[in-house]
Amino acid sequence: MSYQALKNNVFTNGKYEIVPIRIQDMESIRIWRNNQMDVLRQNKEISFKDQINYFNSIIKPLFKSENPEQLLFSFLYDSELIGYGGLVHISWSDKRAEISFLLNNKRLDRNTQYRKDFQIFIEFMKKICFDEMKFNRLFTETYAFRTFHISILERTGLIKEGRLRQHILENNKYYDSIYHSILKEEYNEK
Repeated sequence: MSYQALKNNVFTNGKYEIVPIRIQDMESIRIWRNNQMDVLRQNKEISFKDQINYFNSIIKPLFKSENPEQLLFSFLYDSELIGYGGLVHISWSDKRAEISFLLNNKRLDRNTQYRKDFQIFIEFMKKICFDEMKFNRLFTETYAFRTFHISILERTGLIKEGRLRQHILENNKYYDSIYHSILKEEYNEK
């Protein structure tokens, strides 16, 4: 399957590759989402049935849409699924999108690996957002307790631009949400 909204649907960087989200990756993604709910905007576990319904009712129609609300990709290394994510909360009229990213649980504990995987994924998203879609703004929202994740965003050229104080409640404690972004002109300068 491919997205009608994109001219190119497959992007590679060495052994890394992103392809439009694949149905065979649904179960792995569901498991990862349920194991990492503390960093996601997800407050209950996703059942197998919920995942199938979501894929059929929300994801499948995105492929045929000229202006989908999200573009999700399977993230591969040496042809093996290691994560997924893409551009979400897309505003075609304002030419902006938010990065979404989730990595296989087994790759999370090794900071060097996580940094490399995430940096490459961010570069894929910049290429799609600015080169393919001709958008103006790419942004992220990250919970403040994810300091290592935030350091990677800043290392890849995203600029911290805002903080929503005590924006989320996680494990009975309030945390801030941190916003980062990069504009097309900043991307073009590099």
